Amino acid sequence: MARADGGLTGVERTFRSDEIIVSKTDLKGRIIYANEVFQKVSGFTEAELLGQPHSIIRHPQMPRCVFKLLWDTIESGKEIFAYVLNRAKNGDEYWVFAHVTPTFDASGKIISYHSNRRSPRREAVEKAAGLYEKLLAEEARHADRKDGMTASTRMLLDLLGSLGKPYDEFVFSL
Repeated sequence: MARADGGLTGVERTFRSDEIIVSKTDLKGRIIYANEVFQKVSGFTEAELLGQPHSIIRHPQMPRCVFKLLWDTIESGKEIFAYVLNRAKNGDEYWVFAHVTPTFDASGKIISYHSNRRSPRREAVEKAAGLYEKLLAEEARHADRKDGMTASTRMLLDLLGSLGKPYDEFVFSL
């Protein structure tokens, strides 16, 4: 599985612009499908991924408030786009431009989630990384993790409000 020490290598992995990382999860975020590109870039085998929480690739330098926004959005039945820094099995990192959508059954009930991740533009990654550093710093200022996430969420929403943009429009402006 992931490095036992949780360590990071500081090495960035990339993937080609014509490759798409695809995964599907159940309603609890456990992986039920992982394409070959996902396996190659993450360094995990299909057997290591299936049934695991998608957070198996969570990078510690990703603000928790971004994932809260993501989950709140898809659980409400809407799609979301986001820049995400992931951690590979060996501790390498890789940035993605993610498009996450709920999957509905015939009656309109959400039955799973689907994520397509593309190779992001470098300029957008640099802007997202700068914002994420500020959000992480806000999260770290609070002893209680929940208070930290609440404060960083407020910071993100205040930024969006000051720009007069919803999150998706903001993401596409990076």
